[in-house]
Amino acid sequence: MPKETIDVMVEGGKATAAPPLGPALGPVGVNIGQVVAKINEQTKSFAGMKVPVKVIVDKDTKEFEIEVGTPPCSQLLKTEAGIEKGSGNPLEDKVADVLIEQIIKIAKMKETALLGKTLKEKVKEIVGTCNSMGILVEGKPAKDTIKDINDGKFDEEIKSEKTELSAEEKAKLDAEKKKLAEEMEKRRAEFEAKAKEIIGNMAGQERGKIKTKLKEENIPDAMIKELLPVEGAEGAEGAAAGAEGAKPAEGAPKEEAKEEKK
Repeated sequence: MPKETIDVMVEGGKATAAPPLGPALGPVGVNIGQVVAKINEQTKSFAGMKVPVKVIVDKDTKEFEIEVGTPPCSQLLKTEAGIEKGSGNPLEDKVADVLIEQIIKIAKMKETALLGKTLKEKVKEIVGTCNSMGILVEGKPAKDTIKDINDGKFDEEIKSEKTELSAEEKAKLDAEKKKLAEEMEKRRAEFEAKAKEIIGNMAGQERGKIKTKLKEENIPDAMIKELLPVEGAEGAEGAAAGAEGAKPAEGAPKEEAKEEKK
């Protein structure tokens, strides 16, 4: 039986018959209202996120099936943590804290895309992603939380597949996120002041030496790039001017050759 697959991106739980979905489904003759309802039912857990969806239609019977993809783990974590982006310096700067229930929720959402055989293994995969984003889990760095998971600390939550948070827990996480942001801003100000002092004290020295000193003081790479002047800008201009000035000299022998030929 011939089948046609239609790929669309929809907002979780809010698909409509408007473009891009409606016009794509119209030509294949399915009941658009039924398709939309089915998509919304299967994507409601991704509220506020764009979700890839496949609508597979049997051209003869007009029957259809829905396959819902999932956003990347990093996107799901940003949504759960209430942040726009991960940390640019995850080893030092932590941007948010999440609870094990939120990790379990994401592990269940990404269940078919993860490598782990058990939910516990899948949970550890998600926690590992937190490490590279500067997100704490249960108030700890990801590697410490993974140790707690291995020791069975969260076995009850994982076994019961607990995914919901209380209003009190959500409020506590919001307060923690605000505290982390304040700490990160304070740390950035301290690094910036130290970096500017070093650059001022080493003015006139080679850029490489200044950069080495900044790294020794653990100044983040992004800040070094932002604050350290590019070396050799004037020298490059001078070299270019010198090259221009050298052109006539290069042409001189050619002129002499022409004169000799005459």
